[in-house]
Amino acid sequence: MTKYIFVTGGVLSSLGKGITAASVGTLLKHAGKNVGMLKIDPYINVDPGTMSPLEHGEVFVTKDGAETDLDIGNYERFLDQSFLKTSNFTTGQVYSSVIERERAGGYLGQTIQVVPHIVGEIVNRIKEAGKDHDILLVELGGTVGDIEGLPFMEAIRQMKHDDEVSGTFFIHVTLIPYIKAAGELKSKPTQHSVQELRRIGITPQMIIARSENALPKTFKKKLAMSCDVSSESVVEALDAATIYDVPMSFLRQNILKPIAQKLDLGEIEPDMQEWDTLVKKIVQPKGRVVIGFVGKYLALKESYKSLTEALIHAGAHLDSRVEICWVDAEEVEERGAQALLSDCDGILVAGGFGSRGVEGKIQAIEYARVNKVPYLGICLGMQLTLVEYARNVLGLKDANSIEFDENTPDPMVYLIDNFLDQSGGMQLRTHQSPMGGTLRLGEYPCDTKEGSILREAYKGEKTIFERHRHRYEANPAYRQQLEDAGMIVTGESNGLIETVEIQGHPWFLGVQFHPEFTSRLQTPNPSIVAFVNASLNAE
Repeated sequence: MTKYIFVTGGVLSSLGKGITAASVGTLLKHAGKNVGMLKIDPYINVDPGTMSPLEHGEVFVTKDGAETDLDIGNYERFLDQSFLKTSNFTTGQVYSSVIERERAGGYLGQTIQVVPHIVGEIVNRIKEAGKDHDILLVELGGTVGDIEGLPFMEAIRQMKHDDEVSGTFFIHVTLIPYIKAAGELKSKPTQHSVQELRRIGITPQMIIARSENALPKTFKKKLAMSCDVSSESVVEALDAATIYDVPMSFLRQNILKPIAQKLDLGEIEPDMQEWDTLVKKIVQPKGRVVIGFVGKYLALKESYKSLTEALIHAGAHLDSRVEICWVDAEEVEERGAQALLSDCDGILVAGGFGSRGVEGKIQAIEYARVNKVPYLGICLGMQLTLVEYARNVLGLKDANSIEFDENTPDPMVYLIDNFLDQSGGMQLRTHQSPMGGTLRLGEYPCDTKEGSILREAYKGEKTIFERHRHRYEANPAYRQQLEDAGMIVTGESNGLIETVEIQGHPWFLGVQFHPEFTSRLQTPNPSIVAFVNASLNAE
């Protein structure tokens, strides 16, 4: 039977519950355990797919096409494995399934209540995610005491007494503030948070203490005593030079010892040698490269979380620091690409939805093409390479994507009426289709062209598999014109144009897929590594 580790957060949000859960999971995996991960989000949205990146950060797409919380991305990057849609669920999904079942008569006329029906649905979903794993780590979004989180707290409380559960362990991540005027660390917020958990019926067995300052031994003893845990179960989580050092920090504090004792795991010793080497290359690299990152959601950098992490992974494997020069696409429109990108070794144009900043991205692409700067365009960044080439090389001055101009005479990017989805079924998309259900999502095959930089990046692989999140497609009606003028299609997916390159350019690649979704610390994405390497060696 599966054992469960529950990670809750107290005092305030954004303390790093996701990194904590991923770090513990990584250590257990490197100790030979079959580890699963689950993120529970208390918000009522069905998924984050239609939420603004500025509202909730990046939407992470799983292999099987689920739009999930960005913490699933952390899990994949740390544990170097793919997780599926069962690894994330929301209040919206729970209530939807209970209501659907009630409407279909599935409860035989019972009065539907939070306890037992909503809580029962939550428990069933947690158990489903735990199937076939030795250990499932469950991260509860939000903060202890949040009204929307109470059914989830009740669910994990009940699982302590469940005969189908082989063991439970509760980790509480909390803030230890430092009061500068008094020169003191304060434990009271943590004590109150733990008291709130106990009131619900949950007693944490480990405290992860987030702090900017190291905790003195006397303070850790006080914290352990007031929270009713052993001293070795108070683990410091200081601000790290890189998030990938957190598992090493936890390991140095013997975090697995109390977990192994409580869950009866025996002696466990994770092999973190390769991990440690990569972390050292992130912290003290030999080389340096500057990437101009042209985007539109720069007010919240977590909008591009997977992509910024993928650049770190590539840098670690190339022993180089990847410095990101953030460039607002709207500012490019005002000041020009030369002023903002001339000091960059490579240029990356990221994906996005909506027309804001599009002309600035097109200017950045033209700058990279004309000045022979290594270029990587992702999703919209690939689609706009077609628009830029059509306007400035083919002479189609009004070329555009119908996403931005429905009446363009030259629709380089269009909305195909139907396409084969992941299961091989036909999907229909129109302008009137709801935003939440018309994206091409998840993993699709891409056939690579011999002799292309794409195939070279993927070490000669004829067919690669990458993840998607987009509505619009490159228009094949212009393929011959583009190829005659030097822009070559080098990747195709079920007849759809996936990647383009430019003949005579040292390194220019536009990809319809999102390579960042499959990049991990130990296995970085090949196209991003190739791009960073080309930028590193650019003349």
